[in-house]
Amino acid sequence: MKSNFYPNAIGCLRKEVQDAVGHELLKELHVVKPWRHYLLLGRQYVLLALGFWLAASFDQPWLWIPGAFLAGFTVFNFTVFLHEVVHHCVHRSPSSLVHRLLGMLYAVPSGISASQFERWHMDHHQELGSPEDDPKRHYLSPKINARWYKALYCTPFLIPLYFRAARREMASYPAELRHKIRGERLLTIALHLGVAGSIWAAAGPWTMFKVYVTPFLLVFPIAFTLNRLGQHYFVDPKDPAKWSTLMKANRFWDFAFCFSNYHIEHHYFPRVPFYNLRRLHFALQGFYAQRGLRACTYSWILWQWFVKNRAPHTNWNDGSSYQPTTS
Repeated sequence: MKSNFYPNAIGCLRKEVQDAVGHELLKELHVVKPWRHYLLLGRQYVLLALGFWLAASFDQPWLWIPGAFLAGFTVFNFTVFLHEVVHHCVHRSPSSLVHRLLGMLYAVPSGISASQFERWHMDHHQELGSPEDDPKRHYLSPKINARWYKALYCTPFLIPLYFRAARREMASYPAELRHKIRGERLLTIALHLGVAGSIWAAAGPWTMFKVYVTPFLLVFPIAFTLNRLGQHYFVDPKDPAKWSTLMKANRFWDFAFCFSNYHIEHHYFPRVPFYNLRRLHFALQGFYAQRGLRACTYSWILWQWFVKNRAPHTNWNDGSSYQPTTS
């Protein structure tokens, strides 16, 4: 049994952030526009094709390595699109079939189960702030606060770490859901093995390394870890308004992470589509200043995480004042 930790802890926070944004703008930001979602999805496929083409067609490191990084970050971002499906931010009233098909489509590139992701993620929202009931925090956050162990999350070691965490949390699910998750996972793994084997057979091991191993096993963990560092690792455990990390608005990261860098905004309003989160970020500037939230950059987060060896889900604030974003 879960505890509904976050709803029970926030008190008047929801009304505060609603008042800070304003009713009319908040209503506008919640409007779902399927064409915008699919336009961004089309961009993802173009980027994926470009990345794979560069990695497959060239042996010069200055061409195939950027291509592999582009493909790896794009593969990661399909989990962001899956996240939109989970929160019903693709269609206004999605049918169960559309919801199911989109979930499977977006889960396959990263090799995960759509049903596991949905249950895991919704539990994360309900139990945010709880060291035990939030599955992301309880099972996936590093329990060893050492630089060498944190660095493993940026390597292929992330994959067994993730699936071990998913397996442990899945043990608490009903039998029917566990069976569904196993079937989806076997399907995605079979598809990945088939793709990797086909590339090897058609173009050889070197091309397979450039096109499959590097994007999926070497770049994906870096994208995953960097994105997650900007979510809930720098927080103030005493204030539910600060249980997510505030990141500075940045056009590059908007593009690189498909707006999932606006994670605190997402937790305040989970049904706002990702393409509206930047506007929501600016609408909340007054609230952030009033509550003293620190806006961070990824370079600062990385410095604190690896160089200063900060512990996850703790307050890293060194007394610096809030710096609002102006554009």
